[in-house]
Amino acid sequence: QYFTEKHIYRIDHYLGKEMVQNLTVMRFSNIWLERIWNRDNVRTIICTFKEPFGTDGRGGYFDQYGIIRDILQNHLLQVLTLLTMEAPICVEGEGAGDAIRDSKVTVLKSIPPIELEDVVLGQYEGYADDPTIENK
Repeated sequence: QYFTEKHIYRIDHYLGKEMVQNLTVMRFSNIWLERIWNRDNVRTIICTFKEPFGTDGRGGYFDQYGIIRDILQNHLLQVLTLLTMEAPICVEGEGAGDAIRDSKVTVLKSIPPIELEDVVLGQYEGYADDPTIENK
């Protein structure tokens, strides 16, 4: 009501990680990589999320909101779009935010919906032992 989309800055905190921030620089500032990192030369990109610990006291949060919603929908899709988007028309100055967002949205629109038969769900061993989980 009080702000237009132009006045809102949205960021996923995962994008603040140094390695993630370096993806855009690595892809679009490196002439060698830019020429080979495209849909004509890359067949598959696999994003793997691995932590050296379990839920680490976050089980209650994940149990309520879902780890898929938190990790997959937010963090991994953000990384996927950075890895696969075409170069935005600009990356700094007026309109850069919109250009980057538009390039990322183009990627997301090109991904076919996930079918239930293509999904495997599991649970961390010891997940229910997390004291922050109420619905055991």
